[in-house]
Amino acid sequence: MLWRHGQTSWNLERRFQGSTDIELTETGVAQARRSARLLAGLKPSAIVSSDLRRAVATAAELAALTGHTVVSDAALRETYAGEWQGLTHDEITARFGEQYAAWKRGEPVRRGGGELETEVADRAAPVVLEHVDRLPEGGTLVVVSHGGTIRTTIGRLLGLEAAHWESLGGLSNCCWSVLGKGAHGWRLLEHNAGSLPEPVLGDDT
Repeated sequence: MLWRHGQTSWNLERRFQGSTDIELTETGVAQARRSARLLAGLKPSAIVSSDLRRAVATAAELAALTGHTVVSDAALRETYAGEWQGLTHDEITARFGEQYAAWKRGEPVRRGGGELETEVADRAAPVVLEHVDRLPEGGTLVVVSHGGTIRTTIGRLLGLEAAHWESLGGLSNCCWSVLGKGAHGWRLLEHNAGSLPEPVLGDDT
């Protein structure tokens, strides 16, 4: 299960967070608590999280209910996006219009001079697989991360070409996607699942 962190003030302002370390809002904490109650009912075997505060705080709500220790890993951070970080959606499209359009077309783009999406997948997907390999038989791993990183990781695990990762769509705050192993590799079982429908506000919109 790949679970996106709760709401931050920059999500509300539609500011591109990237690897900037922004805390949850009160609403974000409430979202994490509500979702954690649902996820705890699935009896996860382990929790691994990005080391950014918004993900750590989200993971902590599930840890409090399950008793698991959260393993933090910087490889699960959101995409570093250089000059885009801290800018609103409108500011990005005004200042980096061609770059933004190329990204939305699925072209490899170093947004703001930052990471390529394939580079994010290169660092994040192996961490997910490493922790999956440690699970007991039939166990469930919860990965607490960020919208862009989750999408690129899903695309990589499903074997999709990077140009098609955009078609997966975004995750709302504190919603999650579920992958399971099938006869021929990973399968996407649920996407953007959650307790309540929420708009997608964040870096991967």
